[in-house]
Amino acid sequence: MISPEIAARPQASALGGIDHTEPALPMELVELELSLEGYAGGDAGFCEAVRQAAGRSGGELLFDLPAAGLIEDCRRIAVLRIPDGENMRVVLALLDQNGTEIRMQAPDEETAHLVRFADAFIEVLERI
Repeated sequence: MISPEIAARPQASALGGIDHTEPALPMELVELELSLEGYAGGDAGFCEAVRQAAGRSGGELLFDLPAAGLIEDCRRIAVLRIPDGENMRVVLALLDQNGTEIRMQAPDEETAHLVRFADAFIEVLERI
């Protein structure tokens, strides 16, 4: 999970300057988000685009699901596991309502249940 110190750091927005309204993204998430910039594939290509981006960063796509009102301006959620030093961390890739942009998000209180589900999912896979 992301430490409060990292989450509190300001980040530069895509338009330049500092955006204090959004929580800071750790460098791994920024790199993943940049690799997904320019995505315009809709629902069908979302999973594959996220899978490829995660693979390039040494991570993996765990699963994706419809957002169904879980996160504002979000159509689908992909749950990824990416390297964080010597450990792996769960992060989210969110497809916007228009199906044209993917943004990365660190789990927060609103999405903590997805992280718990992902951890359980990983445990099951490791036992198989």
